Amino acid sequence: MKINKKYSPFLFALFMSLGMAFTMSLVMTLVNVGITEGIFLKWMRAFAIGFTVAFPTSLVIIPFVKKLVTNLTDEQ
Repeated sequence: MKINKKYSPFLFALFMSLGMAFTMSLVMTLVNVGITEGIFLKWMRAFAIGFTVAFPTSLVIIPFVKKLVTNLTDEQ
């Protein structure tokens, strides 16, 4: 099953924010508390909070970043 192309920006933001929130929440949890008992639950809590912020933020920021990159790059 394919998803309609008009949803591409939404899907891009979803998957990008999932990946970034997942990775950054792990790194920041390890930096702040180290490898301790209950680390997985602490990480998942941080991930849930991070993704809740990251997804709507990415929906707003991605169009501006695309425009900035277009303006900064040369056509070859």
